Amino acid sequence: MTAGRATKQPPEAAGAGKPALLAPRAGQLPRGFDRTDIWIFDLDNTLYPAECNLFAEVDRRMGEFIARYLGVPLVYARHLQKTYYRQFGTTLAGLMKIHKLDPAEYLAYVHDIDLSAIQASPALRAEIEALPGRRLIFTNGSYRHAERVAEKLGVLDLFEDICDVAACAYVPKPEADAFQRMISRHSVDATRAAMFEDMPMNLAVPHDLGMTTVLVHSSYLDHPVQQQMKTWTELPDHIHHMTLDLTAFLKERPGRIDQVHAKEPQPG
Repeated sequence: MTAGRATKQPPEAAGAGKPALLAPRAGQLPRGFDRTDIWIFDLDNTLYPAECNLFAEVDRRMGEFIARYLGVPLVYARHLQKTYYRQFGTTLAGLMKIHKLDPAEYLAYVHDIDLSAIQASPALRAEIEALPGRRLIFTNGSYRHAERVAEKLGVLDLFEDICDVAACAYVPKPEADAFQRMISRHSVDATRAAMFEDMPMNLAVPHDLGMTTVLVHSSYLDHPVQQQMKTWTELPDHIHHMTLDLTAFLKERPGRIDQVHAKEPQPG
């Protein structure tokens, strides 16, 4: 564990509102990064801290779009928004299935947001640049949204590509088909990949496929599983690592070659 000390206490026991860093379940087979040469990152609340509150603006615009599109009061639109999210994986998937929505206008509207809360992160850039092998962004959002955010962070040029929801035929994470589409599209060997995500259910399929999984803690609460996480005392089997700070985790990741060499006794 990095970016803090792993604990067996529930997250809320960390005090001062700060969650605890949870350890893997006792007896869980370790899965590290010694074979990893493709690094796959979710975007929202993963590459940037949830404290930026960027996704709250996306969330608000989703409700507005649904209210206008369906001609219903905002309160009912918000109810549909959250119901579809929990039932179908994304609000968009529910709108497409139930209301035959054309996704292009929806994605353009909900991601037309102010990115001033996102600042360039030279420290994050340095750690992503140090990762050996290929790097991808895999998001349930749009390509343009991911492109804009990564550009603001100062890391866009470090990524080979962005696999957005459109590239997966609008099949969203956590669906297994979404991961299979991403793997096929980008020729990913899952056993040599690591997946970084803020939503724990989106790490179940990567685990089953043989990826090393990392849960990036998010303070943004928008799904029942995020409330359930408050009662966890250890990580579920499909999550191999947890971090409260992505940059720190990448810097201290287990098996990092340059750190191993730095700790070795120097001649003379």
